[in-house]
Order: sequence, then structure tokens, then C-alpha cells
Amino acid sequence: MYHVIGISPVGARNPDLYVKQGDFIAQLRYLVLNGYHAVTLQQVYDFWHKGGTLPDKPVVLSFDDGDTADFTVVAPLLDELQWPGILNLIVGRHQLRFKKPIVRALIKAGWEIDSHTVTHTELTGLSAKRLAFEVGDSRKKLQTLYHVPVNFFCYPSGRFDAAAVAAVRKAGYLGATTTLGGLAQPKQGFLMHRVRVSGGESIESFAARLNQR
Repeated sequence: MYHVIGISPVGARNPDLYVKQGDFIAQLRYLVLNGYHAVTLQQVYDFWHKGGTLPDKPVVLSFDDGDTADFTVVAPLLDELQWPGILNLIVGRHQLRFKKPIVRALIKAGWEIDSHTVTHTELTGLSAKRLAFEVGDSRKKLQTLYHVPVNFFCYPSGRFDAAAVAAVRKAGYLGATTTLGGLAQPKQGFLMHRVRVSGGESIESFAARLNQR
């Protein structure tokens, strides 16, 4: 789980969300040298539930929110490896910072586009109407804009409750990702775990959390 590949601005509210480009390159190098292969969530779902295939040591590289560095920095690096990324896109962000041609270019490069709500509001305690907007309408908007399935959802700030999970199911998603730490498992379904990558993390720490059981 990544957020921004770049240097944290002075005074940033969450500086740990920024992973320096050099550190990210070192992490990609570790993955390559240790036999990992990036895949999409759809490939993982199909392997778990439909008898699909996966390469040895599959890993999903997810990027939350939609930062321009996903296109300017991350995409060229993944393209060299012929690896896909997962863009958990805030629908409103494509209007402000993440223009439609950029998203289309990522799709053409093999990226999977999934929903991260319309406005990135936390879902806990919302009314049924607002949940339908943030969860269901975000999927429909992305499907209409980009003609892709948008089969997976990412909870903003990792916050969820029973009503939020029910809304995700009702909207037709196949699964959802959280900020719960650890490796994803088939039984998690709409509460899939991820390995958070924080700024300043050593490559030893990165490797250890990937190899947890």
C-alpha cells in the first residue's frame, strides 16, 4: 500500500505517506531480485475463486488517492518491468489533479482502476444515501468514464463499519481493501489486508513484512 512517491513537503500532515523515489526504486529492485511478480487484484480474485493462475510470489502494488507521481514516476518504472499497478482513485480527484487522459494512459499500460469513493470521506456513520453515493456512484462514474469493471473498493483512511461493508457488497464490488496490516487472504473478501509501505522504512523492514506468514 503506497500513497505518494516523492518527498514529503514541510509541514505535511502525514509525512509517513511519502516514500522517496530512491526508496521506491530500491523496493522494486528487491521484489525483482527475489522473484516477485506484480499482478492485479482481479488476477488474485480469479485465482482464489475461479481457478485462474498466478505467477510465483505474486504481489499487488496499490496506490491510494491518485497523485500525479503515479503517472510521472511510478508508471514508467513499472512499465520497464511490464508490471501493472492498482490505482485506488478518488473520483473527484480526476477533475482537479488527475485528468482523464492520464487515467486512460495508465489503463492502456495495464493498470487496474478501483474506487476510493467520490470525496474520500470516512464511511463510518454515514447515512444510507451518502453511502450509496460514495460507494455505489463512485463505481458507476468510473465505469462510465473509463469503461473498466471497477470490481474492487478501497476504504478511505481504512475506516469501515458493518453498514459500509454492506454498501460495498450492494454496489456489486467483488472485494475491498483496508489498511489492516498483513497479507491478503481469500477469506478476507471485503476486508482484505495490505502491507503499508511508510516513508523512511528500511529495505530490511520492507522485506520482513512481505515475508510474514
